[in-house]
Amino acid sequence: MDTSSPLSHSPNAETYSNEQALDHFLDFVKAKNIELYPAQEEAILELFNGNNVLLNTPTGSGKSLVAIALHYQALAQKRRSIYTSPVKALVNEKFFSLCKDFGPRNVGIMTGDAAVNREAPILCCTAEILANMALRKGGQLPYQDIVVDEFHYYSDRDRGTAWQIPLLCLEKSRFLLMTATFGDTRFFEKALSTLNSLPTKHIYSSERPVPLKYDYSEESLEQTVQDLLEASKAPLYIVNFSQREASQVAQSLTSIDICSKERKREISSALAKYQFRSPYGKELLKLLKVGIGVHHAGILPKYRILVEKLAQNGLLQVISGTDTLGVGVNIPIRTVILTKLCKFDGRKTALLTARDFHQICGRAGRKGFDDIGFVVSQAPAHVIENKKLARKALANPKKKYVKAKPPEKGYIPWNEETFAGLQVAPPEHLRSVFRIDHGVLLNVLSRQVDGCEAMKMLIRNCHESDAAKDHLRKRAFQLFRAVVKKKIVEIIPPIERLDSRKVQVNVELQDDFSLNQALSLFLIDTLARLDPFAESFALDLLSLVESILESPQIILRRQLDKIKGAKIAELKLEGVDYFDRMTQIEDLEHPKPLADFIYNNFNSYLESHPWVGQESIRPKSIAREIYENYYSFSEYIREYNLARSEGILLRYISDIYRLLTQTVPEILRNDTIDEMILYFRNMLKETDSSLLNEWKRLQNMDVDDSLQEEKGEPVAEAFTPRTLTVLVRNSVFSFLRELGRKNLAEASALLENADEWDEKTLASKIDLYYRDHERINLGPDARSPKYTIIQSLANPHAVPVELIITDPQGFNDWSAKMQLSISGTTDDPIIVMALLSLGPLG
Repeated sequence: MDTSSPLSHSPNAETYSNEQALDHFLDFVKAKNIELYPAQEEAILELFNGNNVLLNTPTGSGKSLVAIALHYQALAQKRRSIYTSPVKALVNEKFFSLCKDFGPRNVGIMTGDAAVNREAPILCCTAEILANMALRKGGQLPYQDIVVDEFHYYSDRDRGTAWQIPLLCLEKSRFLLMTATFGDTRFFEKALSTLNSLPTKHIYSSERPVPLKYDYSEESLEQTVQDLLEASKAPLYIVNFSQREASQVAQSLTSIDICSKERKREISSALAKYQFRSPYGKELLKLLKVGIGVHHAGILPKYRILVEKLAQNGLLQVISGTDTLGVGVNIPIRTVILTKLCKFDGRKTALLTARDFHQICGRAGRKGFDDIGFVVSQAPAHVIENKKLARKALANPKKKYVKAKPPEKGYIPWNEETFAGLQVAPPEHLRSVFRIDHGVLLNVLSRQVDGCEAMKMLIRNCHESDAAKDHLRKRAFQLFRAVVKKKIVEIIPPIERLDSRKVQVNVELQDDFSLNQALSLFLIDTLARLDPFAESFALDLLSLVESILESPQIILRRQLDKIKGAKIAELKLEGVDYFDRMTQIEDLEHPKPLADFIYNNFNSYLESHPWVGQESIRPKSIAREIYENYYSFSEYIREYNLARSEGILLRYISDIYRLLTQTVPEILRNDTIDEMILYFRNMLKETDSSLLNEWKRLQNMDVDDSLQEEKGEPVAEAFTPRTLTVLVRNSVFSFLRELGRKNLAEASALLENADEWDEKTLASKIDLYYRDHERINLGPDARSPKYTIIQSLANPHAVPVELIITDPQGFNDWSAKMQLSISGTTDDPIIVMALLSLGPLG
């Protein structure tokens, strides 16, 4: 066994005592040449003594190793443990990390997107999934040790309930709660010990492995960056509070000489094996070549990973990103630069909380590299500008200058005193935000005990005030009456009760029951109401799939802007005056195909599933618009000027692909839907395969070489006539798409015999076509099977096909004759396409 695993230091035995397990774990630590910090050592000792631990130490002080110790102790004593955190990306990262530490058979994951090896002794999951399991199972949940990372999310306005529920329900579990910004812990010490009758130890240290030095700058950001670079304080991470600002700041820094020519050569060499084909990729490549990285959720995952790798290899001097680095982003940083001390939290603009400030600043200073980390705050932009104007006034007293004013919106004043106050301010107390909804109620009532009493106890023990508890009781009773009235819950007559249960829940809830799960049920329920023989069936199915996904607002806004722009232009031509034009566009919306059908069915669904909430359904047309118009990823990005939001679109397409493959029943999947699935799969693969690979790894851990001791060659599945048909039709239509959009170089590049059919040759043929035809039709009807004539599938290495080229006039009198060779596997096919002829039929 790998000696880097804690398990390699455990002799073969059934179970170990606490003392034995501790000795073996310390052997592992010693073998790794890790010197424990005092707080780490104290926390590990308390865990092996069987206590709850609140680990309150700065970022970079080794909290992850303490969590590994708890997972190891649980394994060594045949117990099960859970790791939970606020974001799926961090859960996924921890899953793969723990697989390496403990072997893939011992680790599972549940995130709502995927469930792998869920019965494993170590489970990684999001906080919401742990909360749902805790509500359903209570003290019967078969996990005895719980690691809660980033525990400060307990106070999150929208998600805090999920973080509190385990602390109310899991009386047979022990807890390790971890955060760098706990605040006052006395309440939690008492609450945990009351819950599970175990001692709770608060392990606190303010001593950072790398201490911080703070500076306030009233110079321009460009000057601040230049000064820090000259003082050898790189790598720098510039913190912005929007993706747009992060990209703009990166671009503004290109006027500075960020790094030496030698470093630039090293970067260029490192970038040589990477491709930057997406619209934003070209801009990012220019930035990277001069030593500037960009890091936020709006760029493609492969670019974020690349920026992290370059930073880890010491090649990037400056990274402009968002404040997400406060949640486990793996970028080595010496200096953090705060562009603002206020941010918009989704509802209002406010000064940074002490907690946010410490979480962000805590990333400065690289353990093992830096003796000190630096945090620099920029003054407000208008203050910096006015200081610059004051210097000009001194040099030229006769000239008058107009002072810059602070922004009217999205700004709260701050100054150097604000910055100094945040440095010494302790994190705010974590405040309860406990809420009751249908999901909480139904999960608790589904327990195999007296669910009504369990619900009363949940409210009685929650961390709210007495007045708030009274409100929660009223709310719970209102919800209870509603679900009884709708027969979702039935009261069992006393004479029929076989155990302590007084009610029966008439809907089946899974352990990972959640809003997404409920909406998936709506999707399946409503798909049955579509006409599978209708010509629009596949597209309508896609619209239903889209309606249950979160709305990417930036894309919907751009769609609406385009609709409004077109409408204004139309009204101008009609001579409508400005006021009336503005009035007429007020009620315009982004496209919502099938809206009435979706809303009507959803309203019916709500009758028996009221916990879902009316606002949960969101008709829209992003994937449908892409598929109907056969856009490539880059074309759609350009169509709506989304270059700085590529990652948002890619995540959305990934979710579409996941739902089409995981949730839509196989029985409903016809050839057109299979083509649609392949279309989106290829889009993901061609744009950024990291999301698709992640999805595949979560479905089958053995895909990841690092999680295996041995791996054989993949077994190729035979191509069926159906899969061959789908592959052929998608391939030939991709060629037609490039022809139709006059991307002749790209069309030629798709062909094996590109030398015979180069751009010039294709152009001569297409010019002939356009003498008699307006354009090449690329709409859904052009992809009809009747226009793709596959002459034989007997030999996958030689598939003759004729593609009829349709046009708006309906002549349909041209075709492309081709031959395709298909090899590889069904999961990763290799398709070689040759063009035999292009011209009039006959």
